[in-house]
Amino acid sequence: MTDILFSAFLLSVVLLGIHSFFGLEIIRREIIFTDLAIGQMAAVGASISILFLEGEYLDVISLAFALVGGGVIAFAANRATSHEAFIGLLYAFGLSAVFIILSKSYHGMEMFQKLMASDILFTPLSEIGVTAAIYAVLGIILFLYYRRASGLLKEAIFFVTFAITVTIAVRLAGVLIVFALLVAPALIALKIRRGIPIINAWIIGTAVNLAAIVISYNFDLPTGYTLVSLHAVLALAVSLVPIGRKAEISAGA
Repeated sequence: MTDILFSAFLLSVVLLGIHSFFGLEIIRREIIFTDLAIGQMAAVGASISILFLEGEYLDVISLAFALVGGGVIAFAANRATSHEAFIGLLYAFGLSAVFIILSKSYHGMEMFQKLMASDILFTPLSEIGVTAAIYAVLGIILFLYYRRASGLLKEAIFFVTFAITVTIAVRLAGVLIVFALLVAPALIALKIRRGIPIINAWIIGTAVNLAAIVISYNFDLPTGYTLVSLHAVLALAVSLVPIGRKAEISAGA
């Protein structure tokens, strides 16, 4: 039991580390659907790899589709009548495309569910280690260059690193888990209005991850969906708590 729970918990913490930063950023930018849309485009690439190439080049194709999705969103930022509506429709397209593509696969529904929210209890430690290393490199790039950049370069750094992050996370955990880890802890951290938002997001997200994994194991529930549900319920509940004044939205400082 300990080994299984530790593997799932470690993966959730690795994902949470960089996703909290991006969550605070997308809330500040008011483009909440961005991660869902980019994640879903990565899932489209994965679906194409599964159906036509039996899973070969899955990471490369998924990343290509995620980068295209991020590029389209960035391009539409100052052109679409409603940017959020545009991103929402891109997500809807990605979701329907995944369903259509995998409907032609023998194990289509099983793969569809995995791409939405995977069972993270049995993720190999080697994959978690590789993911942690890649995220560490992305974190260093963001720390060294993102804050100092401006204009098109800053947008490019944001969307490229975000696309890479989401592509890896979707393959390991699924689109819905990516969204939950990205938005819920960040939303709660901003509601608190005390301390450093990104630190608060890490603490809150880690506690919720641990609780969700233990609950799913003890009650034999789907780990991924339990994690998504617990994060969502807590964030929704905290969001309804009245505050004296609107929380200042910050990207982590």
